[in-house]
Amino acid sequence: MLDLTGGVVELTRALCDIPSVSGDERAVADAVEAALSGLTHLEVVRDGDAVVARTTLGRAERVVVAGHLDTVPVADNLPVRVVGEGVHAELWGRGTVDMKGGVAVQLALAAELVEPTRDVTWVFYDHEEVESSLNGLGRIVRTRPELLEGDFAVLCEPTAAGIEGGCNGTLRVEVRVPGEAAHSARSWMGTNAIHGAAEVLTRLAAYEPASTEVEGLVFREGMNAVGVRGGIAGNVIPDECVVTVNFRFAPSRSLAEAEQHTRDLFEGFDVTVTDAAAGARPGLDAPLAVDFTEAVLEVTGGAPAPKYGWTDVARFSELGVPAVNFGPGDPLLAHKDDEHCPASQIVLCYEALRTWLLR
Repeated sequence: MLDLTGGVVELTRALCDIPSVSGDERAVADAVEAALSGLTHLEVVRDGDAVVARTTLGRAERVVVAGHLDTVPVADNLPVRVVGEGVHAELWGRGTVDMKGGVAVQLALAAELVEPTRDVTWVFYDHEEVESSLNGLGRIVRTRPELLEGDFAVLCEPTAAGIEGGCNGTLRVEVRVPGEAAHSARSWMGTNAIHGAAEVLTRLAAYEPASTEVEGLVFREGMNAVGVRGGIAGNVIPDECVVTVNFRFAPSRSLAEAEQHTRDLFEGFDVTVTDAAAGARPGLDAPLAVDFTEAVLEVTGGAPAPKYGWTDVARFSELGVPAVNFGPGDPLLAHKDDEHCPASQIVLCYEALRTWLLR
């Protein structure tokens, strides 16, 4: 059982110690549902391994606060270790950054805030760390969009307790290089597809990614090979080589524009799109976004920055709901074997979000 009143740092530790690699979120979703179902001020809905809890106070505005329950695979980094003491304490282990610290903030506030100044929808969803077609928030968008209705959204992804607006889009393609099979002892009878992939890699090495300003924030793009496969045996000249390429593009580009840009780069090769998700513009000029930014920065300091990775703020953007990223943990440590988060950041995000929801 999760104790939602025992402190947000201990709650983070308890959540992380329930392994929930993508596709295996049921145990943590059961724990979240059980903890929230006992709260009379919340309406709780289960959708697969996603849990949605809502206040119904009749407020003039509704905000959505969301976070995913799954993590990338464990790398001998559970259970969580606590390093240091007091304000210098750090939680080390899978999920401490991405993103059970943020989920703990959500759960603690969902339990505590019986009468927030705005109605709040708390969303805890599954399958974020895998292909977008499996994403639990995307499933809710398709099948129960009414659960996500709101005027503004906060995604508690790791931002080191800073506000990050919008997000880059992501496009994954496979670039196929043809060849002709032959016995490796008579290689001149064939065409080596792996050798032919050198041209694809040369174009990538020469590619200069753009930095694009969107609504006052500068988004850095990136075009990178993330996988190469080819060959069937040690004595056969390969007749095909496939280079998997990931393009992270600024939210000023549409999906169609990003795809065409990629196809232009690899003109002459067969290009197949395998995964794609549009980015999201910052939207920091929306009235609730302005109010959120003012309230949070009074607690945390700093200034808004762009989110370079893709996050589910893009799904809220598609719904016409302005959204920002805000949560504990350095995003540069997400997915790393030495993933760790300062306890002070978890507390800071809790205090800042609480201040805004009661203001």
